[in-house]
Amino acid sequence: MLPIFIRSIKFLIGGGFVFVLGLALFGTVKDLIQNPAAETAEHAMHKPPKELKLASDGFFGKFDNAQLQRGFQVYKEVCATCHSLHSVSFRELHGIGYNEAEIKKIAKDWGTKQPVFDEKGGTWGERDNLASDRLPKVYYAGTGSPPDLSLITKARHDGGAYVYSLLTGYDEKPSPEALKHFPEFAKPAEGMHFNPYFANLNIAMPPPLTGEGQVTYADGTRPTVDNMAKDVSAFLVWTAEPHAQSRKSAGFAVILFLLFATGLAYGAYLTVWKGVKH
Repeated sequence: MLPIFIRSIKFLIGGGFVFVLGLALFGTVKDLIQNPAAETAEHAMHKPPKELKLASDGFFGKFDNAQLQRGFQVYKEVCATCHSLHSVSFRELHGIGYNEAEIKKIAKDWGTKQPVFDEKGGTWGERDNLASDRLPKVYYAGTGSPPDLSLITKARHDGGAYVYSLLTGYDEKPSPEALKHFPEFAKPAEGMHFNPYFANLNIAMPPPLTGEGQVTYADGTRPTVDNMAKDVSAFLVWTAEPHAQSRKSAGFAVILFLLFATGLAYGAYLTVWKGVKH
C-alpha cells in the first residue's frame, strides 16, 4: 500500500506542477492577445539593408581589385581618422593588387606611426610603419570608442550591404505617418543623427561621406557618395575575409575531385561485379 500511495502523491505533485505551468502560459497568451505590445520606433522606422551586389558574391565570385583599391583609398582618406583596421597588416594589401614598393610607401606615409618604447618601458617615441606592421590603432580624442572595422562585415548582419546602407542612409527621413506616432524623431538629440539602417535609429557618427569629389580616384571613376560607399563596403568585405577567394577555389577543386573519385569508385564497382548474378 505504501509504494502505491507514494506513487500517487508523485503523480499529484507532477500534475499540479503541469497545471500551474499551463495556467501561466494561458494567462500570458491571453494577455498578449488582449493587450498587444505597442509598436516601437525601431520596429516602425528601421529598414532592412539595401541590395548590394559585389563581384565577390557567390560561390564563383572574385574580388575586383580595382574596386578594392578605391575602397582602401576611401578608408584611408575618410574613415581612418576615427576607425582602426588593426587586424590587417600593410603587406596584406598585396592581395588587392599593390606591389611591394607601393606597400612600403603606403606604410611609410601612413599618418599614424608605430610607438617605440625604451628598455624600461617608460618614455617612447615613434617610427615609420613597416610593411610587416599592422595598420596602427586610431587614438580617438572624441567621446565614445568607434569600432575597429577589420571584421565589421562579419560582425553585422548582411555585412557589406549593412555598411553600404548605413553610409548612404543619412539623407533618409522618417515618414510623416511615423512621425505622428514618434514625434521625438523629427529632431534627433544633440550630437545624434537619424539613420533608419542603424539599430536604434540614432547614431553619433556624423555622415562620413558628405558629397561627390571627397576623394579623387586615380582610375577616373566618378567619386559619388554612392560609388564611394560601395567601394569601401567591398573593401571591408575583403578585410573581414581576405582569403575567401582562395578558399572558394580550393573548395571547387575538392568538389571536382570528389565527383571524379565517385565516378572511379562506381566504375570499379561495375567492373568487379560484372557478370555476377544477384
